[in-house]
Amino acid sequence: MTELARGNSIVVGVDGSEASMAALRWAFEQAGALRADVVAVHAWEPAGRSMAPYAPASACPTPADERVQAAELLAATVREVFGPQVDGAVRAVLVEGPPARVLVQQASGALLLALGRRAHGQYGQPAIGAVGRACLRNAAVPVVAVPATERAATPLAVVVASPLTRSGAA
Repeated sequence: MTELARGNSIVVGVDGSEASMAALRWAFEQAGALRADVVAVHAWEPAGRSMAPYAPASACPTPADERVQAAELLAATVREVFGPQVDGAVRAVLVEGPPARVLVQQASGALLLALGRRAHGQYGQPAIGAVGRACLRNAAVPVVAVPATERAATPLAVVVASPLTRSGAA
């Protein structure tokens, strides 16, 4: 599935982490307010490129196996956030390729790109990772970095744009 998100859609980077689930929940709330579609995108790359040359062949999954695992991760993440009955509210897209490049391409023409981020940087690392930073540098649409929420945290508020905001007047 390589069709790109167009027009009135919010693209969400999904990797199975709590941060990406928070971004998916946030995008769904925003999509309701904006009457937009949500496109959950998971990018995957064959691990064969990163395996040591001396690794036994049995340790190397085939690209077909890796694609199945990636599809299962995407489906499980969407089910975790929305339950078993998604009702077409979210379109799941699986694309082979480097995550930052895939997300920027998929978001081309969308309303925005939503990414998860850690609530706080750990061990001196920034809260947003390398993929998020690359998307911030290269995306032609606004990029929203949604912090991972603790399960007991209050849900994020929906932002409703006023008519002046939509027209570009400040």
